[in-house]
Amino acid sequence: MPEIQPDFNDVEHIKSRSNYLRGTIAESLADRATGAVADDDTQLTKFHGFYQQDDRDLRAERKQQKLEPHYQFMVRLRLPGGVLTASQWLALDEIARTYANGTLRVTTRQTFQYHGVFKEHLKPLLQAVDAAGLDAKGGCGDVNRNVVANTNPHRSRLHAEVHDWTHRVSEHLLWRSKAYEELWLDGESGGEPDHEPLYGSQYLPRKFKIAIAIPPENDSDVYANDLGFIAIADGDELLGFNVSVGGGMGATYGDPATYPRLGSVIGFCTPDQVLAVSEHVIGIQRDYGDRVNRKRARFKYTLDDNGLDWFRDELNNRLGFSLEAPREAIFTGNGDRFGWTQGDDGRWHLTLLIENGRIADFEHQQLMTGLRELAGVHRGEFRLTCNQNLIVANVEEADRPAVQTLVDQYNLDGGGSQTALRQAAMACVAFPTCGLAMAESERYLPGFIGKLDAVMADAGLDDKAIVIRMTGCPNGCARPYLGEIAFTGKAPGKYNLYLGASFTGDRLNKLYRENIGEDEIMAELVPMIHRYAAEREPGEHFGDFVVRVGIIHPTLEGRFFHEDVGDAA
Repeated sequence: MPEIQPDFNDVEHIKSRSNYLRGTIAESLADRATGAVADDDTQLTKFHGFYQQDDRDLRAERKQQKLEPHYQFMVRLRLPGGVLTASQWLALDEIARTYANGTLRVTTRQTFQYHGVFKEHLKPLLQAVDAAGLDAKGGCGDVNRNVVANTNPHRSRLHAEVHDWTHRVSEHLLWRSKAYEELWLDGESGGEPDHEPLYGSQYLPRKFKIAIAIPPENDSDVYANDLGFIAIADGDELLGFNVSVGGGMGATYGDPATYPRLGSVIGFCTPDQVLAVSEHVIGIQRDYGDRVNRKRARFKYTLDDNGLDWFRDELNNRLGFSLEAPREAIFTGNGDRFGWTQGDDGRWHLTLLIENGRIADFEHQQLMTGLRELAGVHRGEFRLTCNQNLIVANVEEADRPAVQTLVDQYNLDGGGSQTALRQAAMACVAFPTCGLAMAESERYLPGFIGKLDAVMADAGLDDKAIVIRMTGCPNGCARPYLGEIAFTGKAPGKYNLYLGASFTGDRLNKLYRENIGEDEIMAELVPMIHRYAAEREPGEHFGDFVVRVGIIHPTLEGRFFHEDVGDAA
């Protein structure tokens, strides 16, 4: 494990002197003179599941009034595989209304975020989460994050087995310091000194993400993750997993040494080898990841800097055996199936669109109230998807009419107004709470999709899905570089426009136009969509079309992401 070096970046030094993630968090919480925590503690609280933010809509006004920013926190839970009971749903709903801003947000990693949490509410919120049988440990920070997986409700037995692996991997890679229990759950301090058998006192150089996918659906965007397990099955029998390494979405404007990357499939492992593979892949990143330049501290850069052959040798040496050759695995899409579907066991599953993941009561849709009522009668469970949607899962035939009555009463399915384009779109939070946002995303995308819907209808493509992703900055929270059409915020009202990712999540897009507003975006997309309608081949998706006709060159590897920018034919 690495020892702290003088040239390591500031975050590494903060972790080193933190006493296994305690820092001065207790003192920060007790300081009532400010709504913030100490600067160093803002790095450490991420490991406990929350970020310090402020309401950017109020920044200028509060500055003029000579007040500190309107500090608040975003709390992210750990929910492996995105499955929770109806009673847990009710508990999380109550927590949102008691300690947060009254909304829940489904993330792109199958868990929930609370927004608008004030400092004095952090401890009671986390205690209430613990009482519901959940936690926020590792929701953020330089450790393994929430482990995600397919939410395919059709092959119920296989899904259940894969979901079990999300829990086993998550628990195996969880950080072990007692700091979480001491700070938030009134656990006893003292006793034996803490020890992190996997992470050491430095933890990882940056965050680490793991996904599991079950072909033919790639709804977990497995190749966007540092480590991916692609299930290989014979019917409902799980044979093992293809192993993908080195995926990651983030990039930094103006720095060509940073780029998104798709995972590389390096072999096949049996189920009993999954935990060892997970542990040793993380161990390699722990020992060789960049701790000097934090912008290049993700696992994808460790791989590209050292080479896949080096990595295979290092991994096989640590494992004590070699991975088998990858098995055939074909993906056909990465979206969710909306409406009612029936699983192999005869039970029903209802997938509802949660636009951009925000659960609240809106003018024409009482989403939060309706889901609360539904949780009160539902005898199955809820499943969150990596596309920010919700599955009301395992509904018995006799219970289906009662569920549908509530769906109709509270307009939970949008009254049939949700288009294929809207169902395939997602956005990050951005303004007003994200400190990295340069442009709107969650608040802007719904209206923009409405304008694109009109274009699609005019082109005769009403029922055609195009994967659209929007973020307020170049980071990867909504996996923008896997959008057939994607936007990353550059400035208020200005975005970079990307084109050409695959519908199945196995090809990146490429920058087409930089720093343009809505009028320019529409001027580009309207004729392009009409051309797609007129010239597409049978079954051809938009991302494949713009590559085939030469509108954009394909990005075959992440390190070539910045080459041939805007090479329109």
